[in-house]
Amino acid sequence: MDPNPMESLLREAPEIARAFDDLLEAIRRGDWTDAKTKHLLNIAIQTAQRNPRGVFFHASMARDAGARREEVVGAVVMNLHLSGLIPVLDCLPAAVQGYDAEGAGNTRDGGGRWKERRAEGTVGV
Repeated sequence: MDPNPMESLLREAPEIARAFDDLLEAIRRGDWTDAKTKHLLNIAIQTAQRNPRGVFFHASMARDAGARREEVVGAVVMNLHLSGLIPVLDCLPAAVQGYDAEGAGNTRDGGGRWKERRAEGTVGV
């Protein structure tokens, strides 16, 4: 299993990956809130959807954007009354591990695009 599922999408469906990346980039450029808040919101949404892998990556990106550990944990735990105990228990370890993992959220280059995978024969995005 790929450590980063987006690399699988890039390898197997590069055109779709490029279109998805364009959507993400448009959202990222939006000035409706700062990067830290966007990642904390994403952690809360990923928790509600029971997606520990998404929580892991966004916890690291939230940390890199200036979030404190307590904010990342809070973004998970706030789901308790809406989503129940199971999503919180599924995602809290991933949030803490992602926050503590150096470089876990660094899946993009400085331009915000997925890194090119030409060495693997994949068209760069």
